[in-house]
Amino acid sequence: MKYRTKRTPRALCRIGAFFLFLFILFAVLLHLYAANPFASAPGFNNTDSAAAADDWKLLLVNRSNYIPADYKIELTELSNGEKVDARIYPELQEMFNAARAEGLGLYVAAGYRTTEKQRQLLDEKIEAYQNEGRSEAEAKELAEQWVAVPGTSEHQLGLAVDINADTSKSSSEEVYQWLAQHGHTYGFINRYPPDKTEITHIINEPWHYRYVGKEAAKEIYSLGVCLEEYLDMAN
Repeated sequence: MKYRTKRTPRALCRIGAFFLFLFILFAVLLHLYAANPFASAPGFNNTDSAAAADDWKLLLVNRSNYIPADYKIELTELSNGEKVDARIYPELQEMFNAARAEGLGLYVAAGYRTTEKQRQLLDEKIEAYQNEGRSEAEAKELAEQWVAVPGTSEHQLGLAVDINADTSKSSSEEVYQWLAQHGHTYGFINRYPPDKTEITHIINEPWHYRYVGKEAAKEIYSLGVCLEEYLDMAN
């Protein structure tokens, strides 16, 4: 004959405490998930971009970190028709005014891009390499060193600008040199420097400047690091 074990009050307390622990753990995890709007973005590597969840200026977008699915942007149109995130416009204008005060001629050649525009640019670059006799795979690999895959381009954030020289007033070299020396003062960093290609996976682009805010830009400049390294140091 089998006897049914009678649970003692102490055993019942332990069982109740265990289920209470599971409930609290579930509630905490649910809260953390809801607090992080980037967690559900396809392809977004939250570990590499922990600071991005708290600061839009430091949102990391690259081959491993896609733009969050719920990312929203309010654009401001520049005088030449290019557009940028409205939040960076004051500092961008401040930087351009300072450069022009020193006699330089410069303009935003590319600002915000749609996904469709980014796809078009990449396809055109791939086609150009194929026309040189490259295989499809090789053309794609080479093209992606120059043009980001849609969903991984900072231009789609509206936080990046390609700055070219007005060659009737100054040379490209003069403009790039001024930006390299002064851009951080206004919150902009040279996003793809020549000595960081192995980290960024993007060829040197002395014209591509990314807004990260004045404090972060000054730190990145003084440390001589790229955005990926800076965020790793902050974690």
